[in-house]
Amino acid sequence: MVGDYCSFSGDKTDMHSQRNSKNGLSCKMVLQAVGKVLRKSKAKPNGKKPAEEKKQYLELEYTKIRVVDFDLKELVVLPREIDLNEWLASNTTTFFNLINLQYSTISEFCTGDTCQTMTACNTIYYWYDERGKKTKCTAPQYVDFVMSLCQKLVTDEEIFPTKYGKEFPNSFESLVKKICRYLFHVLAHLYGAHFKETVALELQGHLNTLYAHFIVFVREFNLVDPKETCIMDDLSEVLCAPAPAPPPAPTPAPSSPASAPSPSSQNHVTER
Repeated sequence: MVGDYCSFSGDKTDMHSQRNSKNGLSCKMVLQAVGKVLRKSKAKPNGKKPAEEKKQYLELEYTKIRVVDFDLKELVVLPREIDLNEWLASNTTTFFNLINLQYSTISEFCTGDTCQTMTACNTIYYWYDERGKKTKCTAPQYVDFVMSLCQKLVTDEEIFPTKYGKEFPNSFESLVKKICRYLFHVLAHLYGAHFKETVALELQGHLNTLYAHFIVFVREFNLVDPKETCIMDDLSEVLCAPAPAPPPAPTPAPSSPASAPSPSSQNHVTER
């Protein structure tokens, strides 16, 4: 708008200069003054940058809401009688289905207009195709790529075998790590861009539980680089912290031993 105004006034230089000659202002001076005001409005009085917007999902009224109330660490530990790859396959498939379902609840709010890039906590995610070509896409496009890839992998019998005796490929662990990294991006986007909608649908308890379960799982088996998940460390610290142990029950005071009845109180039977 300012640029259009200047080009318009430039066609009437003489008239414009005559108007401003009375008050000593010129178009250049006006623009400089406006720019100065705008620059001041973007900074605090002390010259520091404005603080980051408060993250709603970190507020106690939301972080305390869960759908389960037990130690997730016990839930992810590898059972002694189960093969590691079987355990990874089962949990990875479950997380894919649950995260896909969680995203579907707000998908109508995640559009090319509302989410023009795939972001989370000031981080932009780019999609890399099979040839390694980097592509900047909207959030719904990115999520669609993620879910399509995950669906393709978890339903491939050569990668996620379901028949007895079928061996897992050598690349299985690396593929699981790839899936988990992409699924983390979706979870991070849900918190960063769609937490308000999640709260409006009263699904924050499900999202919190799903996120905590996922993070505890990938940490247990080192499936996602901590550098990847560090953007959500503040939330992970809150949701994945072990529940405080209940205070020990007070020890009852030792009762004093019962005193023996005095001789005078005993009933004596006199033999006759």
